[in-house]
Amino acid sequence: MKKALAYNKDYAFNAICPYYTMFPLEYPLGIINKHRENAPVVLDPFCGRGTTLYAARKLGFKAYGLDTSPIAAAIAQAKLASANIDNVMALAGKLVATTPKEIPSTTFFRRAFSDSTLAELCSLREGLLRARASNEAAILRAAALGCLHGPLPTASGTPSYFSNQMPRTFASKPDYSVRFWEEREILAPRASVLDVLRKKLARISDLDSPSEGRLTNVKCRDARTASSYRHVRKATLTITSPPYYGMRTYVEDQWLRSWFIGGPAEPDYGNDQQLRHTGHDIFITDLAKVWKNVHRSSDAGAHLYIRFGAIPSVKSDPRELLKASLEEAGGWDLVSVRNAKTAAAGKRQADQMGRESKPATEFDFHAIRA
Repeated sequence: MKKALAYNKDYAFNAICPYYTMFPLEYPLGIINKHRENAPVVLDPFCGRGTTLYAARKLGFKAYGLDTSPIAAAIAQAKLASANIDNVMALAGKLVATTPKEIPSTTFFRRAFSDSTLAELCSLREGLLRARASNEAAILRAAALGCLHGPLPTASGTPSYFSNQMPRTFASKPDYSVRFWEEREILAPRASVLDVLRKKLARISDLDSPSEGRLTNVKCRDARTASSYRHVRKATLTITSPPYYGMRTYVEDQWLRSWFIGGPAEPDYGNDQQLRHTGHDIFITDLAKVWKNVHRSSDAGAHLYIRFGAIPSVKSDPRELLKASLEEAGGWDLVSVRNAKTAAAGKRQADQMGRESKPATEFDFHAIRA
């Protein structure tokens, strides 16, 4: 059985920060390879952690991305950044060496991180919030987000994460986390922020490889809004995966990472920039706005590939929803709809905090700009 690219060290950059609803790198790599003779300009209007952008980078093509989540945009920007590890760590050392102005004192933060780790983490957070945009800062921010929470080490040596026991891909809620740790008498590791970051970055072999994209190719914007695409230069190949109908917890599931990039030190419920999930017709209309904008930003004959599915807890037919959205948008000829492999992303890491979930059913859509 062929080993998944997620476990291949040559692609460790793509795993710089695990994300709860990521699709496998094999999907965009395979599609871009199929179209590589045409030197595609790649677009992902729901870019998430930037897997499509990274696939384009690996194959030497320019890519653009949009996402309403500032966390997703920060991670995706790093996928287009190029910097030497020593320069990234030099910036990290400079920022960590400063004294933080504010350290959260809630029970969650006191149990989630050791005192020394939290102080260093707050110094890094405040420094990155002040830092000018650069390749080094983009990579450092994404690496810190990826190390912010995760499972405790099972052996001696440098931990891989700053936090007490947590999932890698989402942050469990404060009250639940504290109760989990207290019941099991689990203490946070005394982790050196710099040592953890260097361990993360040392695994990435292509950190300083050339990139056809720039940080500004990724925007934290709403894909439903036409003005969000002003930076896109005529895409010829769009590869994306919209939020599945009923998936509305992106914001609160990433609340700790949101704090690190400047948000509140507690979950923030709701996001009016997300696709609306209050009814099938409303959801279809929102998706149609995106496909219309992609159409305007694409060349004639451009290809659109979409991976879309359904979550078990919500009654919906992903094939009907997606087809209806393309029909409402107009300008796209649907070529094929195929079964994708069952998604395990929703299952991954869920048992680390006692949560249970079932994998989604997914389909791959291919359409061509009329």
